[in-house]
Amino acid sequence: MNLTPPQAHATINTKILEAGKHAYCEKPFAIDLEDAKKVLNLAKEKNLYIGSAPDTFLGGGLQTCRKLLDDGWIGKTLAGTIFMLGHGPEAWHPNPAFFYENGGGPMMDLGPYYITALVHLLGPAKSVSGNTSAGFNQRICGHEDKKGEKIPVEVPTHFSGTINFQNGAVITVVMSFDVWGHKHPCFELYGTEGSMSLPNPNSFGGPVEILRSKQKEWISTPLSHGYTDNYRSIGLADMAYAIQSGRKNRCSGELATHVLEIMSTFEKSSNAGKRIDLQTTCAQPNALPLDLVEGQLDT
Repeated sequence: MNLTPPQAHATINTKILEAGKHAYCEKPFAIDLEDAKKVLNLAKEKNLYIGSAPDTFLGGGLQTCRKLLDDGWIGKTLAGTIFMLGHGPEAWHPNPAFFYENGGGPMMDLGPYYITALVHLLGPAKSVSGNTSAGFNQRICGHEDKKGEKIPVEVPTHFSGTINFQNGAVITVVMSFDVWGHKHPCFELYGTEGSMSLPNPNSFGGPVEILRSKQKEWISTPLSHGYTDNYRSIGLADMAYAIQSGRKNRCSGELATHVLEIMSTFEKSSNAGKRIDLQTTCAQPNALPLDLVEGQLDT
């Protein structure tokens, strides 16, 4: 299990695979798409498993959302919105510099939770149109260990744009470390038959709410699946069961590589001034079965 900083992920994953071991990595899978592809190809060459966080989409909240979508509760998903807005981790984190170096920023740090959740719910994306900026040239540390120290900002800290999915859905995304406060909803999807309010994808539980076309009020939906506590590393457990049984792991390298390309294309699109078609794709991860008992992931 690779828990190094983002800049080292691809290098350490390569060394693990070259040693003949399966590898599971902290998010993001890499900071460069070409490096991610090389790791993915090496795993295939050596017939080894490669996986990556985040695994929060395996939690009861997002699994409930997946079942509701699959069962047609809001019809065909047409659009959605994501708002992840804050003012960065430098006020509380004891060592925040890497958040503002290459591989950092709100998209690479927290984007994996949201974008992985979207691919789990909607399937792979096909294009990205983005705009990026950096509102501050430097950040001031607030943690007592480094209080007052200045951190240079080397990456964009505000991202906005849209992701077009292969199923036709268009998702509006705004992620920022430049915002002091807001009142936007965290995560919503809009379909032909209703709307869904989804939980924060950096968590495993709810709430999940539905407003269908003939309803006037949002209805809180009981969670259909377990795994609602802080089950960090459930993706690693799923990969271990996958290795034993010969099935595909849900937090796969293909999924993580596709998510990485989606995230990195926001800045690429902003620099180019146009929408960019994606090179990668992946299979939509299998949902967890309803009869799964907490503690068992062998299905």
